[in-house]
Amino acid sequence: MDVKSEAAGNKIATHTARKQKGSSRHHKRSQNLKRQNQCSAHNKRFKTSRQFCHHEAVNIRDVTYLCPICQNGFSTVNRLRKHVNIHEKYRCGECGRYCQSSSHLARHGQSHSGTRPFECTVCNKRFTLSTNLTRHSVIHGSVKPYSCRLCNKAFTQSCHLQRHMCVHTGSKPHRCPHCGRTFSEPHHLRRHVRIHTGEKPAKCLLCDRAFTTSETLTMHMRVHTSDKPYKCSMCNKSFSQSSNLHSHEIHVHSSRKPYYCPYCGKLFKLIRDLKNHVYIHTCAKRFSCRHCSDCFTFRHQLKRHLFNSHNEGTCFTCQICQKKFLGHSDLKLHLIRHGDVKPYACDECSKRFYTVQELKNHLESHLDVRRFGCGLCGRPYKCKRSVLLHFPKCADSLGFTSE
Repeated sequence: MDVKSEAAGNKIATHTARKQKGSSRHHKRSQNLKRQNQCSAHNKRFKTSRQFCHHEAVNIRDVTYLCPICQNGFSTVNRLRKHVNIHEKYRCGECGRYCQSSSHLARHGQSHSGTRPFECTVCNKRFTLSTNLTRHSVIHGSVKPYSCRLCNKAFTQSCHLQRHMCVHTGSKPHRCPHCGRTFSEPHHLRRHVRIHTGEKPAKCLLCDRAFTTSETLTMHMRVHTSDKPYKCSMCNKSFSQSSNLHSHEIHVHSSRKPYYCPYCGKLFKLIRDLKNHVYIHTCAKRFSCRHCSDCFTFRHQLKRHLFNSHNEGTCFTCQICQKKFLGHSDLKLHLIRHGDVKPYACDECSKRFYTVQELKNHLESHLDVRRFGCGLCGRPYKCKRSVLLHFPKCADSLGFTSE
């Protein structure tokens, strides 16, 4: 009996020692993790290394090691290497996008399947993830619990308030390694970096066009589906983008023109229209071709140049005559002419036209109003095209050169 009790006692002692040793190892490991995820500069501790790395990138100014994938900054090479391994491990096989975890990769994979099982009960908008539906549902509510202590502006989510605070602080900790431009949000930097790298991970499965962001791809898909979810409350006209609806409401249903040109006094309804107009006076050519020395005032001019001169860029092809167009709207206008139907008739004469704009331009010929004038000799014209045709001849006669 003594032998049995002694053996049992030894077994209990061995188990207790192992348990103490295991708990000691666990304690040491947890203490090491705490030390690893502790910021000595701000005396803060973080639950995960990801939270700590984000804190370092935002608050510590002497960060020198930048992740080439997500542009987060790290204080040591080892931290950067461990971080990059996470990207390599969870990479999407469809589009090559890097994810932070296996669950993140699984959620991202649903975007390629095209299924959207979660539907909003208010506006019937569908989502691939339940978290996206939950985030969207807040829009329909009137409660905004997160308010800015500086300007009292309220937000539905805390992350929106955090982004808003950058407006007051002016903090832009995320720097582009190519041009040095800084951003307040890491995803803004990731989107900007693709301008330098030319990366377009979001690909359309119907026409092989590629885009830098999934949001741009979503808007592009409405070209194929003819989906127009944004409806005007005044005339019930529908639009594929919310920005187009906003422009329509101002251009068509509003008469206010609060923006004026400081050079010629012309009034505009939208600030972006004024900005585009001012470039005509300043002759600023912001967009340069990477293949030659040509420069352009507007982005669409550069795109057309790249397509016509360097065969670069995607296009839309007419299935009837195989003619190519840069924009889907240009293709739609072209297809109308194949139908040989001119629904818009002039009340003054017997002429008919394919589009409303063509009819408007024609109606000016019946009016004795000359709204356009030559900037060199002051001669008035009824239409802008006449001024453009007159201007080179006028410049030559007055001794001006095109340089």
